[in-house]
Amino acid sequence: MPSFDIVSKVDMQEVDNAVNQTVKEIGQRYDFKGSKCEVTLEKEAIKLLADDDFRLKAVVDILQSKCIKRGLSPKALQYGKAEPASGSMIRQLVTIQQGISKEKGKEIIAQIKETKLKVQGQIQDDQVRVTGKNIDDLQEIIRLLKSKDLSIDLQFINFRQ
Repeated sequence: MPSFDIVSKVDMQEVDNAVNQTVKEIGQRYDFKGSKCEVTLEKEAIKLLADDDFRLKAVVDILQSKCIKRGLSPKALQYGKAEPASGSMIRQLVTIQQGISKEKGKEIIAQIKETKLKVQGQIQDDQVRVTGKNIDDLQEIIRLLKSKDLSIDLQFINFRQ
């Protein structure tokens, strides 16, 4: 029976490369001369530290542009609240979303059931498996989910016949 998996995975090596490029650009840009802006990658999060709100927004813009250039979806980055840090600095935590949560999985399955196609979806850990008898129905599900805005980055893998 044909099937495929819906996953949300981020290549952490590409995230590391984007963070390194961001740090390099911050060091080279004139508007960051003399500032103490920092960007560090920690396991599943990126920690941003800046002098003020304006520079924090500039660092976020640089990070987003570097992620997009590296082929990472901006939907994979979840921005936390900017909060004051020591020495009149501002800190923001950007978490990297890996996997599909149970709530999002249920939302995806509800979207699939609304189509009335003869396919079934089931949640398996941090992914959703979709099975059906007709390959065209599975491809229709992929088209449907690509057109919907589910606020997470989705990949469709393991398409089997």
